[in-house]
Amino acid sequence: MTILTAVLILVGLAAVFGLILGYASVRFKVEGDPLADKVDSLLPQTQCGQCTFPGCRPYAEAIAKGEAPINQCPPGGETTMLALADLLDVEPLALDEEDSKESDMPEVAIIIEEDCIGCTLCIQACPVDAIVGAAKMMHTVIESECTGCELCLPPCPVDCIIMQPLDTTIDNWKWKPPVATEKTYPVIPIVLETNAKSIRS
Repeated sequence: MTILTAVLILVGLAAVFGLILGYASVRFKVEGDPLADKVDSLLPQTQCGQCTFPGCRPYAEAIAKGEAPINQCPPGGETTMLALADLLDVEPLALDEEDSKESDMPEVAIIIEEDCIGCTLCIQACPVDAIVGAAKMMHTVIESECTGCELCLPPCPVDCIIMQPLDTTIDNWKWKPPVATEKTYPVIPIVLETNAKSIRS
């Protein structure tokens, strides 16, 4: 009986606290900014911090409030900037020379394992925890998690990290739409032969 009573008490407490938490989540719900949500969905979600914000969501919120320009996302490049300009109905802004370098194929970081000294500095710099390893042990990059933000390159004291384009597979291949080019066609004069007899008649 003692065990059954204890179980019933625990179940009752769990139900009460569950109801309280459920009510609190509805009563004190903080509404998000719909515009910030739309802006955030257009950003590449690399969480690299190159826009001077700690992640894509804070940058999206700053754009929605008009506190940040739309051209501060190097991974997104011109494509993201134009999409943001179209969403916000503002004029496109010129990208910085460094920020406008947009690769046709995404890149990932590769650690040259025989040169790695296991300093863990790249692990601390990675914003998405795509690098695994331990102190004084070899590190490696989880390719599927790497966003190609290049933030792991500067901290490496032995320059054993390189950026390498992803291999083209059926999963990441993208068809490039044809680009219309202006063509000039030669003008062919059409000579109409008139029948002299039909003119006389």
